[in-house]
Amino acid sequence: MAKLDPAQFVRDVRTEVAKVTWPSRKETLITTGLVLAMSSLAAVFFLVVDQAVAFAMRGVFGLG
Repeated sequence: MAKLDPAQFVRDVRTEVAKVTWPSRKETLITTGLVLAMSSLAAVFFLVVDQAVAFAMRGVFGLG
């Protein structure tokens, strides 16, 4: 059975974190902007589709 050694765990974590390639500030800002833009586009798309379906349902069933 593996022995629990918190100090070794912390050393291993520090070693692994050192291997990570972190994005630059510019890359982070660009990616964040793209995520916000795509989320906005998806929200507008689903709003338009929802309104079109609601309009069609009102036409078919005469409700609302």
